[in-house]
Amino acid sequence: MFRSIAPKAFSCALAALAAAPIPAHAATPTTSSAHGDILVQSTSSWNGKPYVAYPKAQPQLTVLKMTIPPHAALPWHTHPFPNAGYVASGQLTIQDKASGKSHTFHTGEAFTESVNDVHRGLSGDRPTVLIITYSGVKGVPTFKAEPGQKPEY
Repeated sequence: MFRSIAPKAFSCALAALAAAPIPAHAATPTTSSAHGDILVQSTSSWNGKPYVAYPKAQPQLTVLKMTIPPHAALPWHTHPFPNAGYVASGQLTIQDKASGKSHTFHTGEAFTESVNDVHRGLSGDRPTVLIITYSGVKGVPTFKAEPGQKPEY
C-alpha cells in the first residue's frame, strides 16, 4: 500500500531538491576544425637560396625561444639544416656575410633561415624575442659558430 505524502512535507522535499547543487559535467566537445594561418612556407631561405635534401639520420625537431638584448649582434654562424623563426616581439635584422644582403623582420613576421651560409642577427632598440623551429637531426647542433665567434646561445 502507498501512503500519501502530506502537502507540507512534499513542498519541503521539493524545496530541498531545488536548493541542492547540480553536479557539473564536462562539456561534450563538438567536432570542429581550427583556423590556421601559415606564417611562412618556403622552399628557400630569406635570401632566396633554395633548400636541398635533409641529412639522412633520425629527425629531431627543436623549438627554441631566444631573447636578444637591445642593440646586440649575434655571432657569425651557420645552420646545418633548415629552420624557421617568428618574431614574437622586437625586430631582427638578418645579415648574409658573403653577399652583404640584409633584411629586417618585425613583430608578428616569420622568416626562413639559410643553410650553410654565414650570417648573423641584429636586434633593434628593444629586446627581441624569437620562436625558432629547427628541422634537424639527432646529435647535430642547431648552429655552428664561425672560428673566433662565441656560441649563438
